[in-house]
Amino acid sequence: MVNALSACANFGSLDMGVWIHDYIRRNGWELDVILGTSLIDMYGKCGRIEYGFWVFQEMKFKNVYAWNAVIRGLALAKSGEEAMRWFFIMERENVKPDEVTLVAVLCACAYSGMVAQGREIFSWLTSGKYEFPPSVKHYACMVDLLAHSGRLEDASRMIDEMQMEPTKSVWGAFLAGCRLHGNQELSEFAAWKLVGLAPRNSAYYVVLANLYGEMGRWNDAERIRALMKERGLLKDLGSSSVELEDQKNLLELLR
Repeated sequence: MVNALSACANFGSLDMGVWIHDYIRRNGWELDVILGTSLIDMYGKCGRIEYGFWVFQEMKFKNVYAWNAVIRGLALAKSGEEAMRWFFIMERENVKPDEVTLVAVLCACAYSGMVAQGREIFSWLTSGKYEFPPSVKHYACMVDLLAHSGRLEDASRMIDEMQMEPTKSVWGAFLAGCRLHGNQELSEFAAWKLVGLAPRNSAYYVVLANLYGEMGRWNDAERIRALMKERGLLKDLGSSSVELEDQKNLLELLR
C-alpha cells in the first residue's frame, strides 16, 4: 500500500489514493508512521492537504518524516503562513527539523513571496542552529524567493556566495526572476549558464534568441538559431517553457 500510495502521489491520482485510504480504514489497519506519512504525502502532492491533516491527527506516533509531509503539502498548496505555523509547532513539539524540513519551509516562503520570513529561516540555517549547512536545494529556494520578488542583486550575490556549484535549479530560478522583472542583461547571463548545464534543452536557446530579438541583436538571435540547428534541437514553447521548467525544478526540490 505504501508503494501504491507513492505511485498515486507521483501521478496525481487522487481518486485511487482515496480508494486506498478507504480500503485501509475498512480493514482496520493501524496508521503507523510509514503508512500515515505515505497518505499525507499523497494527499499533499494531489492538492488535498486538508485530508492529510486528518491522517496526521489520527497517527499515534509522528516522526520528522510525518511533519515534513505536512509542511511539504502546505508548500505545494502555496500556503506559506500555514507552513511556517506548522514548522514552529513542530519545533515546540521538540521534533528536530532536518534538511528536508528546511527545503519545504523555504519553498513555502518562495511560493508565497514571504521574503522576510525566508531570509530569517535561512539565516538560522547558515548560523548553525540546525547543525547542518545549507545545501544547494536550500540555496535554490532562496534564489527563487529573492529573484521573483525583484531582489535580483541579492539573488545574484547569494549565487556568488554559494559554497558549491550552482545547479540548473538555481540558475533556472534566477532566469525566471530576471525575465519576470525585465532585466535583459542578467537574463542573458543566466540563460547562457543554463545552456552550459543543459545543452540539450532547447527552451534555453529559445529564450536567448527571443531575448536577443527584444534587444535588437538580430545577428546574435540568428546565431542561436543556427546553433540549435547544428545541435539538432527543435524550437519549443520558448520563454513560457522556462517558467514551466522553473516550477518543475522547484517541485523536484520537494520530492
